Amino acid sequence: MDMPPDKEHDHKKLGKELDLFSFSDSVGKGLPLFTPKGSVIRRELERFIVDEEIRRGYFHVYTPDIAKLDLYKKSGHYPHYKDSMYAPIEIDKEQFMLRPMTCPHHFELYLRKPVSYRELPMRIAELAKLYRYEQSGEIMGLQRVRTFCLSDAHIICANEEQAVSEISNALDLIEYVTSVFGLTLDVDYRYRLSLGDRANTEKYYENDAGWEKSEDLLRKLMKKRGSRFEEAKDEAAFYGPKIDIQMKNVNGKEDTAFTVQYDFCMPDRFDLTYIGEDGEKHRAFVVHRSSIGAIERSMAFLIEKYGGAFPLWLSPVQTRVLPVSEKHNAYAREVVDALKSANIRADMDDANESLGKKIRAAKMEKIPYLLVVGDKEVEAKTLSVESRDHGKLDVSSLSDFITKVSEDIRSRK
Repeated sequence: MDMPPDKEHDHKKLGKELDLFSFSDSVGKGLPLFTPKGSVIRRELERFIVDEEIRRGYFHVYTPDIAKLDLYKKSGHYPHYKDSMYAPIEIDKEQFMLRPMTCPHHFELYLRKPVSYRELPMRIAELAKLYRYEQSGEIMGLQRVRTFCLSDAHIICANEEQAVSEISNALDLIEYVTSVFGLTLDVDYRYRLSLGDRANTEKYYENDAGWEKSEDLLRKLMKKRGSRFEEAKDEAAFYGPKIDIQMKNVNGKEDTAFTVQYDFCMPDRFDLTYIGEDGEKHRAFVVHRSSIGAIERSMAFLIEKYGGAFPLWLSPVQTRVLPVSEKHNAYAREVVDALKSANIRADMDDANESLGKKIRAAKMEKIPYLLVVGDKEVEAKTLSVESRDHGKLDVSSLSDFITKVSEDIRSRK
């Protein structure tokens, strides 16, 4: 049963209250500006996924945000996605486009030298800035924007068996990512198998046998994994079927958060080959996948999921030090400096206000830990600790607090 909208948890409302992002008419619709606090969350998500992907054998790369229009004609993006791309830019009598996808960039990188079958699968990944001209009526907070950063990857495989195995590995990564976020399959998100339409050759690459085979491969994989999924016609990418991870926002609208796609089109268009064991060239297979989706959209889901009370590792300010009065400021500063040296995001409220008022302000910001320092704490070199999630805790030494909090940050509890 659909839940009624939760306006208090709407990411647009919380984003403003917690000062995470803003928009400016002077900059343009659908082009978010991230504040220092919002940038912390974004940076933590980016570091998390890059490190995790490198651990899993991905090569992280950088490619340009712009390319010649001819590249997107070759890939098929220009005819198929023309309406949602920004208009061409003319420079030196050549036409360029702000990229809506990274696929052709990664394929050109792959083509720079011959590749042996021993090097496959090759997992090329990037945190890529993309640009899509969403219709004005479709733009919505961070959920639907005109520029976003996608955790994109293209996996070049030697055969179908390898491609299916890589799709399964990508789903394992997605399920790991969602577990770190505290999301539960079939509660917070669900799987959808997105299929093409053989009759719609304007929207989809024409290859009936390719569609039949690839859709069957994905269907069998999902059944083998024991995953519940629903099938959706006419939701595929133009180059092949995909497994979409669907999430709903607090207003009940569903969006695709992450996706894994099977591609039987681009290897032909870009002549993607590898040198086989026999010394001959063979056609490669391609898997497209996004492990954490668009950072902006993931942030929107997480702001709503946590109601702005982020887990410690994602919180813009992890600890606030509250001196009871001005005479406690010197020790409070020592505490803040020690926390920062230990890579804990800390600040202090040295405003000339009552302690009660400082505590209320910190609680409004949903800061995980408040450290009160008064006469007793200064004398004993201790901290009175209050946790957002667990209330008042035992008095702690600074070193013990740093050890505990550092471990919780490291383990992303």
